[in-house]
Amino acid sequence: MKHIALAGLAATALAAPFSLTLSLALAAPAQAEEAICYNCPPEWADWAAMLDAIKAETGITLPHDNKNSGQTFAQLVAEQASPVADVAYYGVTTGIKAGKEGLVEAYKPAGFDEIPEGLKDPEGKWFAVHYGTIGFFVNVDALGGAPVPQCFADLTKPEYQGMVGYLDPSSAFVGYAGAVAANLAFGGDLTNFDPAIAYFSDLAKNDPIVPKQTSFARVVSGEIPILFDYDFNAYRAKYEEDGTFEFVLPCEGSVRVPYVMSLVGNAPHGETGKKVLDFILSDKGQAIWTNAYLQPARPVALPAEVAEKFLPASDYARARAVDYAEMEQAQAGFGERYLSEVK
Repeated sequence: MKHIALAGLAATALAAPFSLTLSLALAAPAQAEEAICYNCPPEWADWAAMLDAIKAETGITLPHDNKNSGQTFAQLVAEQASPVADVAYYGVTTGIKAGKEGLVEAYKPAGFDEIPEGLKDPEGKWFAVHYGTIGFFVNVDALGGAPVPQCFADLTKPEYQGMVGYLDPSSAFVGYAGAVAANLAFGGDLTNFDPAIAYFSDLAKNDPIVPKQTSFARVVSGEIPILFDYDFNAYRAKYEEDGTFEFVLPCEGSVRVPYVMSLVGNAPHGETGKKVLDFILSDKGQAIWTNAYLQPARPVALPAEVAEKFLPASDYARARAVDYAEMEQAQAGFGERYLSEVK
């Protein structure tokens, strides 16, 4: 992939010899800069490592931010006349909505053209940075002897009373993605969420835990033994935390969904925000996601030592992509139904 990085450098130095430009770039110390990223929580997707790398490689500091996708969107709307954030990270449906509402500015980092169609706005108002697959993040030690659940249907059994958690699907994107997965598992589609409403109503009898924020630490501690979550969080716990953790891709099937980023419209540090997005989509930035057990948005092969830690490809064959624009259109309606009929 080195030719991509070299091409990007050459494009910024049309009037200067490439070797001289490269030497000067390497010799120049990184300037201390700061940008604001909404929804860059250190416990989620190993944003902590990404923010550290951005600072080390570019000199740009981004404070940790623990918003979820819905909160990020609401804040961008509230601040549209006087933006505070420079870049935003959210589930793909929220990114599509932010683009439609004029909250973001079109920008295409180097490598943008390599992102598959359907996973980016043609104008660059949002674009995928990585993928995850919905399933069960399980703290085996906290199950009290109950078997590791293998299917959505298992979670409604009395033996999992008070053990199941999912993020609020009316606010957090991962919660909505989990609802889409469950809905498809029981025969629904993006125009019919009756199966999901029925499932969550049934699950409510088991006293589920429904937080609004990312809950990695609560699973690791055993407070939430089973969480609807992405594979990357479960793998991170399995291979990096003390205890016994598993990722289960439900027997009924699931969905694979991207997370996307945007440059905020009229950002106070827009040029700095562009540098952040450039790094995240660069070879180095995409490689950091793979270290966190994420599939990168650009077609970069997973390192062998990471790939072997994932479930077999035969399991991932049960996960599918959906029409993300249609998923975005259905999100508000499902959220309203969830709040009125389940919560």
